[in-house]
Amino acid sequence: MSVSVILVSHSALVAEGTRDIAAQMAADVRLIPAGGRADGGIGTDYALIEAACESIGDGEAVIIADLGSAVMTAESVLELIDRPERFVIADAAFVEGAVAAAVAAQTGQGLAEVVAAAESSLRRTAGDDAQGKPTASAVESAAVGPQPTPTGAASTGSASDSSGAVHGEATLVNSEGLHARPAADFVRLASTFDADVTINGVNARSLLGIMGLGLVSGATASIEATGPQAADAVDALCELISSGFGEA
Repeated sequence: MSVSVILVSHSALVAEGTRDIAAQMAADVRLIPAGGRADGGIGTDYALIEAACESIGDGEAVIIADLGSAVMTAESVLELIDRPERFVIADAAFVEGAVAAAVAAQTGQGLAEVVAAAESSLRRTAGDDAQGKPTASAVESAAVGPQPTPTGAASTGSASDSSGAVHGEATLVNSEGLHARPAADFVRLASTFDADVTINGVNARSLLGIMGLGLVSGATASIEATGPQAADAVDALCELISSGFGEA
């Protein structure tokens, strides 16, 4: 059972709309809106949040709230609910955090990893480390920027170096580049391999990190992987990019 995502907002429309956005990229994840008051007004409702938490049964969930009072109401619910350790209130941007959490849950990651994905939405740059500081690879990638290549260029295929890392490059051919939906497709595919994968220096399992690269149509994606299935991962991901994600 995947981790669920509970969306606590002062507005039912905001919670439901955010659910609909995230569902486009994580169709198999339970996304539970708990927005507004029971009478339809603006605010938060203890009973609605409690019902959302109880609806997951024995599962686990990350809770994403839009404002401080929503966090306080969710905390009040967790004080009395059975086995509160199954729930974590993430410190995350509401929409971006919900999308990142949903994609992480879709790939089968555990509660801690889903929470981390949600909280990555507040980091200053796509390449921030756990302390919010840019990693060396992200700085280098940002300095180089997207590199256009000739239209119609294909992927180079995988090749290993002396360290055992496998490398490959592919050209983005879809008109919109690596925006939200193809980035989610990339994350889902990368997560199926027993390999540590990066794209232009960013963790291939970080949806927001990948979107933050700003890779446009014609840019080159440089993929690197290590691990037992590194070559398979690089080949499959290069092929996915070269295919245009079904949008070309």
